[in-house]
Amino acid sequence: MRFDWNDMRYFLEVARLGTLSAAARTLGTDHATVARRVLALEKALAQTLFHRSPLGYMLTPNGEALLPLAEQMEARASEAVSRMGRPEHGLSGTVRLVTPEGFGNHFLAHHLGAFAAAYPRLQLELVTIQQILSLSQREGDIAVTLSPPRTGRFAVGKLADYYLRLYAGAGYIERAETIARRKDLGAHDFIGYVDELIFTKELDYLGEVLPGLRARLQCSSLFAQAVATRAGLGLCLLPTYLGGPDDDLQVVLAGEVLLKRSYWVSAHEEMSNMPRIKAVWAFLERICRDEPHFQLPQ
Repeated sequence: MRFDWNDMRYFLEVARLGTLSAAARTLGTDHATVARRVLALEKALAQTLFHRSPLGYMLTPNGEALLPLAEQMEARASEAVSRMGRPEHGLSGTVRLVTPEGFGNHFLAHHLGAFAAAYPRLQLELVTIQQILSLSQREGDIAVTLSPPRTGRFAVGKLADYYLRLYAGAGYIERAETIARRKDLGAHDFIGYVDELIFTKELDYLGEVLPGLRARLQCSSLFAQAVATRAGLGLCLLPTYLGGPDDDLQVVLAGEVLLKRSYWVSAHEEMSNMPRIKAVWAFLERICRDEPHFQLPQ
């Protein structure tokens, strides 16, 4: 059969992701097409490139030998587009980005238009339910997390620090007892995460405000916490990029309560040098660097 070098793209994605369905999602096609193109490549080369099993596709020795050559072809194709002056327009495929709810829905979502304009052929899937997805299970291509991965082989970088302050709705401030110092907080209602569903210690921060403090109204969603706070149901720790400036929210104990957390970005080592992954990574770094709410509040 005649060799078609476009089939290399399909070979590469199956080799990296291990399944036809994952490769199809990244390539923007269906698994039947991926299977057909891989089989066509094997016939053209007269080699078996994958061991097929119910668990997925694993490279044969011949596949292992072909992989670095296919990666070189991919790199040269990207370089060719880059040298023409519009490298971003040559990027295509799909990238699944997994983020915490606050970062994804209340910060990154405002920048998706700029991403689409910069990378018109690159499809970004934004998943903001990080607690049930993981890169280690191939459920995402790149992730923003509140701490760096502790196991596995990942490329990791720090995106930015961010800050949390204590907020209350105007209605709560009007009817509640005066809050003059930190010890006064024990007599007030708090809004926060469901204790048993806190999936990372970075979100377990009420004890840092006052030891033994627990939320009376517990919500797994940061958005729901913010809505409840605006409605005057209690005090709540919120990221400054979500809580202010806002006429419906007032900062409580601004001089005493200020917590710092960090956002980290990571991707599998074998995927981190892929042009589309590098593009998303660089975009995240750029918008975080330019975000004024990630600066230390005055």
